[in-house]
Amino acid sequence: MRILLHSTYYAPELTAIAKYNAEMMRWLQSRGHEVRVLSTAPHFPAWKVHDGYTAAWYSHSVEDGVPVWRCPAFIPRRPSGLQRLVQIATLTLSSVPAMIRQAFWRPDVVIGVEPPLLCFAAARLGALLCGAKVWLHVQDLEVDAAFDLGILRGRRARQLALGVERLLMAGCARVSTISGRMAERLLAKGVAPERLFMMPNWVNLAAMPASASGAAFRAELGLPPGSKVALYAGNMAAKQGLETVVEAARLLTRRQDLHFVMVGDGVGRPRLVELAQGLPRFHFLPIQPAERLPDLLALADVHLLPQRRAAADLVMPSKLTGMLASGRPTVAGAEPETELGRVVEGRGLRVTPEDPAAMAGALERLIDDPALAAELGAAARRYAVETLDMEAVLLRLEQELQTLVRPGR
Repeated sequence: MRILLHSTYYAPELTAIAKYNAEMMRWLQSRGHEVRVLSTAPHFPAWKVHDGYTAAWYSHSVEDGVPVWRCPAFIPRRPSGLQRLVQIATLTLSSVPAMIRQAFWRPDVVIGVEPPLLCFAAARLGALLCGAKVWLHVQDLEVDAAFDLGILRGRRARQLALGVERLLMAGCARVSTISGRMAERLLAKGVAPERLFMMPNWVNLAAMPASASGAAFRAELGLPPGSKVALYAGNMAAKQGLETVVEAARLLTRRQDLHFVMVGDGVGRPRLVELAQGLPRFHFLPIQPAERLPDLLALADVHLLPQRRAAADLVMPSKLTGMLASGRPTVAGAEPETELGRVVEGRGLRVTPEDPAAMAGALERLIDDPALAAELGAAARRYAVETLDMEAVLLRLEQELQTLVRPGR
């Protein structure tokens, strides 16, 4: 098969959607398929173009064996809602001539990834021009999240955005997503059940051994022997509600044995650093190279996964897969009826979202009860092995792609 991926996010970005896009395309290529990627300059989550790349004009390279075309786009340094819309609009427009060129390659399937949804318009155009099947993969329900989190406002603006969403989803050969609750929302938006495909975010278990050690990170941070670590590693933006972690740390300053570590980048990081000033045993680290991820996650005695209440079931934190595979328990801000709450139950402790006292209490419970922490961590690892293995998830994807392009479909 010839498979063309169109997404704003791609390697060498190390986080979230970019990571899954790159792993998927490299895996498909390793299976003998011809793959190409249409993206823009790597810039997320710091909103700064990586050295050696440009967002000012088109470029082409072969990265880890995968041909990648990068389109120009406006990259705001501190993105507001309006600036984010301008960025998406410029990338959508600049993708059109690149997509027209790719249509001459005649891909069998064009895959677009949301967010951002608007860029999927270029993928739809490319598929139309060459008669390819079009596939939308939904990592976040971007439209709902933008309005529910207050990033965008206005009844008419929401109606317009939802109308564009319906238009772009209509006629897709497949719409896939990463959680059951998000699938339910897509059905409510009019996606036909026979066109809906479940594709959870996965974890490369071969690269995430249970024997990974956080000793190197403990040495770098200068942690005393016997210290306990509460770890958050991921994007630092609005939907996470990361202030909850800082306030939980403030409530636990009496715990001389407990260190908080936050790893990552994003528009919210400067504010978090400011909030955490003066807190003892609170550490910040930059995004780490992919090869250090297993040891980073093994640094944790407990993972922290806060989330704003308004984001429930609009997003499914991609970082959760690595947390589960690490064999450590997670304290997650999630209501019991949400997808996140369901997954964490029995593999960590679920607390009320945006409640620092609840997070602090659950964290202290796990720190003080190592037998419970070990039991929940082992259950988390089993869940990752049984349901999130990259090879199994991508084999299902390959089978669905082959079914889709079969003659007569």
